Amino acid sequence: MKQNQYNVDFKFIEEPQEFDKHTEREQLAYCLGATLYMPALRNFAEIVLKKKVEGLCSMVVCFEDAVDEKVLPQVEENAVKYLEVLANAKKTGQVSEKELPLMFFRVRSVEQFHSITGKLDGELLDLLTGFVFPKFSIGSAEAYFSHLRSLNEQYGLNLYAMPIIEGREVAFKETRLESLLAVKKFLDENRELVLNVRVGGTDFSSAFGVRRGVDYSIYDIMTVSECLCDILNVFGRDNEYVVSGPVWEYFLANKEMKFKANLDFSLQSSLLKRKRLVNEAIDGLLREVIIDRANGFVGKTVIHPTHVKYVNAMQAVTEEEYKDAMQILMASGGVLKSPKGNKMNEIKPHRSWARKIYCKAKAYGVIKDESEYLGMVAREDFA
Repeated sequence: MKQNQYNVDFKFIEEPQEFDKHTEREQLAYCLGATLYMPALRNFAEIVLKKKVEGLCSMVVCFEDAVDEKVLPQVEENAVKYLEVLANAKKTGQVSEKELPLMFFRVRSVEQFHSITGKLDGELLDLLTGFVFPKFSIGSAEAYFSHLRSLNEQYGLNLYAMPIIEGREVAFKETRLESLLAVKKFLDENRELVLNVRVGGTDFSSAFGVRRGVDYSIYDIMTVSECLCDILNVFGRDNEYVVSGPVWEYFLANKEMKFKANLDFSLQSSLLKRKRLVNEAIDGLLREVIIDRANGFVGKTVIHPTHVKYVNAMQAVTEEEYKDAMQILMASGGVLKSPKGNKMNEIKPHRSWARKIYCKAKAYGVIKDESEYLGMVAREDFA
């Protein structure tokens, strides 16, 4: 797989590199990008084999909020059937392992984690990259990870965990720090199993009875913004963990989403000044991704296929960022004038940033400047 392959005519300064589930963990954590969540009711095998979502490189099949508990046994059986379809397609050469998106099962609970994996053999489990653990807390951590570890040992696999920080113990200030530090300590002790830390903006909003509108971002909701800030403070230090951005809930998919590839304006300035680019839902998504990036989030949970290409495009690195990062990583210390001559690059303080930029460049490519973000996804036939 390679990210940002929508527009065959687009020219990168540095092309995105190929990756798959066997890519080294530190780099793979940066490759998830727009991770599409879909209910486990859906025929995900058909979505993958018929390539129904352009640019899909990572997906989560959800057994939790998206599924009624009453039909859970039937849904589990269907999920097994769809994995069998993918396994057969792989055997017959209809799809190769390198073409399969990174696929995760978001389980409902520890009990359901045991239930669904009890229906899978090593061949089917090997189609997955890992599991997503919702409302992750220190109370459930050991049970989730011990079973994940046992699966890896039993079948000789390398399945990863993606815990979601979204519980009320983190939402509420009086228990937040203690909870985050306890989870951080646990994840540090099991780091080889952790691919990515995810956050639940919708659950945090629910705890306070609020919901962001299409015209502003999750960061405008002060109580939720505080939660996200503290999560980044604990898990984002020195790039210890890659933390993905919260889901954007709004979507409009129609012919108004068509636009030209030649964009002669500042994307960031236009978005912040509320100049219409695509439509209100996509513009709102892009505004929020800008703030995600500024705060250190990499990638984003998405719930609509039309969001995938926009989020992935916005993860690309500009030429100026890339040259600064490479200068910093190749220097031993001190302070240097940036290659563009417009800023100082202080080697030690900026090294952590530079490492993140380098990993993102490998995953999403290097482009000339921000005017090319939408050029990556613009197509005359796009609607």
